[in-house]
Amino acid sequence: MTSAPTPTTVRRIRPEDAARMRALRLEMLADAPLAFLETVAEAAARPHADFAARVAAVSRGDHTAQFVADPGGRLVGHAGGTVAPDEPGLTLVYAVYVTPARRGSGLLAALVDEVAAWSRACGRPELMMEVVVGNDRACRAYRKLGFTDTGVRVRHPRIPALRELQMRRPA
Repeated sequence: MTSAPTPTTVRRIRPEDAARMRALRLEMLADAPLAFLETVAEAAARPHADFAARVAAVSRGDHTAQFVADPGGRLVGHAGGTVAPDEPGLTLVYAVYVTPARRGSGLLAALVDEVAAWSRACGRPELMMEVVVGNDRACRAYRKLGFTDTGVRVRHPRIPALRELQMRRPA
């Protein structure tokens, strides 16, 4: 007999989530090293106080926000949003991740929906994200959530040989 999945709350991150978010961040970086802008070693070397300050900063305000999927133990998903510097009506979606055991469970949609609701509340009616060219699984998942490939390709910020494609959708 299989047990029912643990109910999971998707919500804005709180300062008290710092240790659990750090654990999830290390998992994210180990699982998908090309998708994020730092390495496991860089994240692991950062003092906990610095990490906690970063979590506290994104737990409030209209400029940057992070959302987590919280089943009450280890965090199992994350998505962030930040204002686009050159487009005031646009939120850049970043650091989207669902732990492998929870993929396909609807958490990706719930996380992106929280970023979208926050973006709309801040007066930004559009979302944009960048995905490494060749990450077809992620592109398919984001297309299911209403994102479309804009045709724009940009250099990966850490690995110059890679390109990222830009995807957009209404918030």
